[in-house]
Amino acid sequence: MNTTELRYDALMADGRGDDFDRHVFACALDLAAGDGVAGLPRHLGLDRVALTELAATYFPRAVEAIQAVPAGDPANPDPEALEEDDLRRLLLDHRSRGMPAEEWLAAIIARRSIAPNHLWQDLGLAHRSELGRLMHRHFGPLAARNVHDMKWKKFFYRELCERDGVLVCKAPNCAVCDDVAHCFAPEDGDPLTALTAPLSRT
Repeated sequence: MNTTELRYDALMADGRGDDFDRHVFACALDLAAGDGVAGLPRHLGLDRVALTELAATYFPRAVEAIQAVPAGDPANPDPEALEEDDLRRLLLDHRSRGMPAEEWLAAIIARRSIAPNHLWQDLGLAHRSELGRLMHRHFGPLAARNVHDMKWKKFFYRELCERDGVLVCKAPNCAVCDDVAHCFAPEDGDPLTALTAPLSRT
């Protein structure tokens, strides 16, 4: 299946709307389309209707390629990923702008949080700072609670547990915890896609 229209460079050349948001969605689509358009719902947690709306908003020339996504609802979460729906809801409860893009981002972040790499990598981003920028831009009230820059997956898990009244930490605070390195260690690594360049903050 031809996914040329969903490669990062093609998407960015065709795109419309906010530069940073377009960059984030182009990264996610590029990575998710690696094994064909049919896999987009499974990788991104969005069905064909949502994917078509996303493309029409940011990448109108990619709409035709998105139409090859099977109809129906193959975007259902993995039964083993019990926290995915809860994470999507947590993100939506803390969105900053009330725009459709935040619904799509919440679904994508929740689905990609299940993947095995650093979250910024599994979103197809160029480096971790882009994920921080995304969170503060679109889910600001939640991002503001990550005051010590905890790894995002760890932070999400902690927030979900605290919301359910579950005690997840044995230590009274992070400064005296034996596991602090697991929560705050640098999230170094290479991007999972060969982007031309990360998007500047300017």
